[in-house]
Amino acid sequence: MRYETGIYWCRGRSDRGNQDALVLQQVLTRRGRVLMAAVCDGMGGISAGEEASGYVADRLRQWFYRDLLYMLHRRKRLWVIRRSLDRLVFHMQGELKRYAAEEGISLGTTMTVAVLWERTYLLWHLGDSRAYRLRRRRMEQLTEDHVHDGEKLTKCLGSFGYFKPAHGMGSLQRGEGILLCTDGFRRRMTRQELRDVLHFSTGEFSLSGEEQITRRLTEIGEACMRRGETDNLSAVYVRCEI
Repeated sequence: MRYETGIYWCRGRSDRGNQDALVLQQVLTRRGRVLMAAVCDGMGGISAGEEASGYVADRLRQWFYRDLLYMLHRRKRLWVIRRSLDRLVFHMQGELKRYAAEEGISLGTTMTVAVLWERTYLLWHLGDSRAYRLRRRRMEQLTEDHVHDGEKLTKCLGSFGYFKPAHGMGSLQRGEGILLCTDGFRRRMTRQELRDVLHFSTGEFSLSGEEQITRRLTEIGEACMRRGETDNLSAVYVRCEI
C-alpha cells in the first residue's frame, strides 16, 4: 500500500496574512503505512488566527508521532484512537481559552483531520473546512459545515467553548482519494468542478502522480482567485495506490 499526496497553501489575495495551517505526515510501520492529514483555518485577527491554527497543527503532529503510532503498534482498536484525539481536542480547547483570557482576545480555528491506515480512514471535524472522498465517477462530501445562515460558524476549536468533533470512518479503494480543504479553496468551485480537475489517470503529462496532484491543486487555487476569492486557500489531497 502507498499513498500519493499533494498540498496547496496560499495566502491568496488576502491582506491579513495566512491564517491557514496544514499537516501531512506519513510513516511506514511494521503494521502498514500510516498517514495523517489536516487543515486548520484560524480566526480572531491576523496574529490570533495564525497562532490558533498553528498551535493546533503542531499538537496534531506531536499526537501523530507520540500517540497514534504507539497505539497502532499496540494494536489498539479504532475507537480507542478516536477517543485519544477527542481528548487532545478537549485539552487544546482549554489551552486556547486560557491563552485568550490572559491576552484579552478571542481566537479559534476550524479543524478537519484524516488518519489513514492502509485502506481505512478516520475523520475528526469542527467548522467549515471540508473533507471529500473522490471516486472515479463521483465526489462525496464527508463532513457537514458547522455554520448558521451560510456563514457564521457554530462550532470551532478555541476560546468560544468546547465542541466535540464530528466523526467519520470508511475505507478507500485503489485510485480513490480524500481531499481536505479550507473554505477559501472550495467556495468558488462547484463539487463537479473539483471532481473534474482532480480526476486524472496515472502517467498523464508524463508527470509522477504527486506532481499531477500538486499541479491540479494549484489549478483549482488559481481559478478561485480569478473568480474573486480573497481568503487564504489551503488543501491536502491523498490518493490510495497499491
